[in-house]
Amino acid sequence: MSVRIRLQRHGRKQRPYYYIVVADSRAKRDGRFIERLGSYNPLTNPATIELDTDKALDWVLKGAQPSDTVRAILSYKGVLMRKHLQVGVHKGAITQEQADNRFAEWLESSVSRIQNKIEGLKASADEHTRVRMEREVAVATRRAESLRAAQAAAEAPAETAEGGVEAADNSGETTAEEA
Repeated sequence: MSVRIRLQRHGRKQRPYYYIVVADSRAKRDGRFIERLGSYNPLTNPATIELDTDKALDWVLKGAQPSDTVRAILSYKGVLMRKHLQVGVHKGAITQEQADNRFAEWLESSVSRIQNKIEGLKASADEHTRVRMEREVAVATRRAESLRAAQAAAEAPAETAEGGVEAADNSGETTAEEA
């Protein structure tokens, strides 16, 4: 029996969210599972990941194989880093205290990287909103100018129509006199 850590799809069409589960590899994708470790929502930016890292680490150390997407999630959350450090402790290469310090440093840098991404997304969203507002103002200005031009054109034919009749009369008389 091969144990996998994989995603179990939920949600409606075009709006997925996933549970991160430990399951027998022979079980259906959305079928039976051994334990639920958390959830993953890819629709938010950055993606929302809720994961019990201690349970996930325990399953990875027992030999459960993560799917490709779950491997990326576990790496993002630091489970694979903790596994790497824990294997070093078991082999005697480093002490548990050193492993904890290294993980704390890694976690701090990871959190700052995620915060920078979130701030960058907010700045980009603000820029996008500013550009959109400028476009809307430009469109509204063009509409107002075209309405003014249409009103001026609507008033102008009435004036030119009267003037146009006089001009036609004058031009007709002029041509008759010339003939």
